[in-house]
Amino acid sequence: MKPILLQGHERSITQIKYNREGDLLFSVAKDTVTNVWYSVNGERLGTYNGHTGAVWCVDCDWDTKNVLTGSADNSCRLWDCETGKQLALLHTNSAVRTCGFDFSGNIIMFSTDKQMGYQCFLNFFDLRDPQQIEDNQPYLSVPCSDYKITSAVWGPLGEFVIAGHENGEINQFSAKLFDSASMDHIKSFKTERPVNSAAISPIMDHVVMGGGQEAMEVTTTSTRIGKFEARFFHAAYEEEFGRVKGHFGPINCVAFHPDGKSYSSGGEDGYTRIHYFDPQYFDFELEA
Repeated sequence: MKPILLQGHERSITQIKYNREGDLLFSVAKDTVTNVWYSVNGERLGTYNGHTGAVWCVDCDWDTKNVLTGSADNSCRLWDCETGKQLALLHTNSAVRTCGFDFSGNIIMFSTDKQMGYQCFLNFFDLRDPQQIEDNQPYLSVPCSDYKITSAVWGPLGEFVIAGHENGEINQFSAKLFDSASMDHIKSFKTERPVNSAAISPIMDHVVMGGGQEAMEVTTTSTRIGKFEARFFHAAYEEEFGRVKGHFGPINCVAFHPDGKSYSSGGEDGYTRIHYFDPQYFDFELEA
């Protein structure tokens, strides 16, 4: 499985995101740049320039019309996907950690960090109401007083948002699979190192996880000891069946292509890697 190596960032990758069709891959990093790539060959299609701080999150709407980004420069920005033009700028009191479009593409949500005396908020804007954007005033703002949100996704059909907080187990030593409607705990996938990101295959009963040693300790350890591999688990049996090496530091984010035939990973080393699965991967069956 030979990866396509995407070199378009000077600092650590913070998130990667496919569009619905899977032909485009968006990547953001701590270097203020948002890149968009052709996933089939790794060619960079363009950049979205405007942020002045680390970009923590990125999302694309259902029809690949608009792109949403959130940054440590205390802003959430809306872009025209095709032209790269900035369509809206929403100022916040602290860093924007997560963001996303709902199913319709009309509602956006983003969370702000608990810092500088401000508590964490989960904000909702309706893009069909220009006055909300002009006034920089969300129609709903939910305070999170205890622990800040580190990850958030929309539930089915945009009915609710699932948020992970900084004290959650998923950011520590295990990744857990939950039913998105009932929030019942279904499976656990144990590792001996911190898990930074996990993704579920759309066509196989597989989960891929990325993580590794803490960034501050990377320089003192080899890549082998640092546990920088992407690790594959069977979703039903909870057993690990494969690892993929390549990054020279912790893996910060992983994502499956919508067709399930490839996956991508972004690392602390500043690289994004697109991995197309070999034919043997689809014939593999884990012995019970």
